[in-house]
Amino acid sequence: MRSNDSTASVDAFLAKYSPEIAALGRAARRKLRRLLPGWSELVYDNYNALVFGFGPTERPSDAVFSIALYPKWVRLFFLRNGPALRDPQKLLSGTGTRVRSLRLQSAADLDTPPVRALIEQAMAGLRTTTARSTTTIRGVSARQRPRRPR
Repeated sequence: MRSNDSTASVDAFLAKYSPEIAALGRAARRKLRRLLPGWSELVYDNYNALVFGFGPTERPSDAVFSIALYPKWVRLFFLRNGPALRDPQKLLSGTGTRVRSLRLQSAADLDTPPVRALIEQAMAGLRTTTARSTTTIRGVSARQRPRRPR
């Protein structure tokens, strides 16, 4: 599903969340899309979370960032070399060999110098393969955890 067809689907996915989480996810997604012109956006409405992945190509394995919405919070994930990112303020959490993440309190967090520095490090040397940004719905799980806090 491409950009024009995906707008209604994304709106329906976001409507499952509380207004606060939906608004934060929508704002963070909009801000990250502006930071990544020409990048591909891959949308997954998974069992645990609604995920917006971003990469320089349409291949899921090339994704560099994702925004994941959970019932009580939204996280920004650094999907490649997360442990190698210089993070002097210790914003990133996670213990995996590739991925690190941080919890977003507001979309404005994406504009702070420490977070911007992490984003720029993760993007270093990457080039897009398309002139225009695209949005593709890549997966919708038939079974899902509740999207709102109990």
